[in-house]
Amino acid sequence: MKLRTVLFTAIVAFCAVAESEACTSLLVGKGASVDGSTMITYAADSHTLYGELYSYPAAKWPKNTMLDIREWDTGKFLGKIPQAEETYSVLGNMNEHQVTISETTFGGRPELVNPKGGIDYGSLIYIALQRSRSAREAIQVMTTLVSEHGYYSSGESFSIADPDEIWIMEMIGKGPDVKGAVWVAVRIPDDCIAAHANQSRIHTFPLNDKDNCIYAPDVISFAREKNYFNGLNKDFSFTDAYCPITYENLRACEARVWSFFRRYQPSMESYLSYIKGETKEPMPLYVKPDSKLSAQNLKDMMRDHFEGTEFDMTKDPGAGPFALPYRWRPLTYKVDSVEYLNERAIATQQTGFSFVAQMRNWMPDPIGGVLWFGVDDAATSVYTPIYCGSKQVPYCYASGNGSLTSYSPQSFFWVNNMVANMAYSRYSAMIQDIHPVMKELESFFNQDIEVTDQYAEMLYKKDKVQCSQYITEQTLMKAQYAFDRWKKLSEFLLVRYIDGNIKKVENGRFLLTPDGHTASPDQPGYDERYYRSIVKENGERLKVKEMK
Repeated sequence: MKLRTVLFTAIVAFCAVAESEACTSLLVGKGASVDGSTMITYAADSHTLYGELYSYPAAKWPKNTMLDIREWDTGKFLGKIPQAEETYSVLGNMNEHQVTISETTFGGRPELVNPKGGIDYGSLIYIALQRSRSAREAIQVMTTLVSEHGYYSSGESFSIADPDEIWIMEMIGKGPDVKGAVWVAVRIPDDCIAAHANQSRIHTFPLNDKDNCIYAPDVISFAREKNYFNGLNKDFSFTDAYCPITYENLRACEARVWSFFRRYQPSMESYLSYIKGETKEPMPLYVKPDSKLSAQNLKDMMRDHFEGTEFDMTKDPGAGPFALPYRWRPLTYKVDSVEYLNERAIATQQTGFSFVAQMRNWMPDPIGGVLWFGVDDAATSVYTPIYCGSKQVPYCYASGNGSLTSYSPQSFFWVNNMVANMAYSRYSAMIQDIHPVMKELESFFNQDIEVTDQYAEMLYKKDKVQCSQYITEQTLMKAQYAFDRWKKLSEFLLVRYIDGNIKKVENGRFLLTPDGHTASPDQPGYDERYYRSIVKENGERLKVKEMK
């Protein structure tokens, strides 16, 4: 997601920190996953995005039908384009053929935005999903659309995947009144992992390997024309030309990629100096992990706050007395005319929705594609399995069930926000109540999906209609089960932590006195660091003194 006003006012020359409050995407090749599935993730982070699961049914359209294009971020009408004669069903960011697309905005050179472009990045995603049967076909659809109708958005990184391949494509426009875009798409090797987080990541790329790299014919010549590059073609870096890295983007963007890489490839610790702006050698686009990853590994990674690194957001004074791994915006601030920044982790409070997409080539498409979907802050939410062949959206995720300005008691987004926002007030204590419920639910879903898969495959061989009904029922049931459990959790947290007290609990029940009254609550106060900070600032005024 992006802050459109930053782009058009061109306050900064390159990738602004304001734009970098956006999204994160992690990618895993089929040879790097424990079960042979391809996987990509998405945290759709925006202060104005409501968490819901989009749905586009399959359809056939009369010739000459036109499709309205509205900018995904704002709803602004951009124009009309010809509709395809046939479109595929889409649930969230995965279609019926298990093609999945996510994104992060890197912004790039603001002079390359075309305010008259016909298609924005969000529309590109959902149109391509409705028209593609593979990742390569999605790339072709997206690049053809911007060539024919113009690209409206700023620089964008896309994760594009199917059950066999995962790609990163980076795209940026050519400036006002110039139709089209420059772009490059690189296939991630099957045995590798990759990531992008609001900073362009494709530096040099193979110029003569069409199986693994596709690019716009003028991606280099256009950079020469604009005086962004003047070297040999083999040395051309998309990042250096179209989104040169700033210190702010190292810390707010590349640091998230590094945190993922170092977790599964320890040698990536050596790039800490790069993240801190001390060296210039960029991280690789992809790395081979030391161990294979599961979907649960990616769910947990989406909850990362730099734990285990010197950027750990629970450790510095900004975490307050309860080790809160969040910093309210803006990302930068000044003290005595000196500018400072807050860390920006993968997990963040302003997430609208997030997912871990799992594509499995050994199963029929309706069963093979699973979107592990959650709403709001990933660190305080639960991922439920959404089969791409499901014919309905769970009501707790449905579009129209509440909005950012309209509370709905049946909306998972709002129930999750109740849990999250309570936790923010006393994080170190409340997260100890949240994590067990999260683990309980996701462990159950992880085990149950194996049984569900087997039964669904058996049905698929006998009766595809019955299979469709079954996986739809399972999708709806699991989401509602998680919603109901999470709602009970929100009520439990309110009761336990009311007024700064912590009621005593044993085996999940509140302790009572022998007479049936509520047991006296715990009042643990604050940690020593916080008390010392108070004493440093106001110790003399607050000191307990002997009476004379």
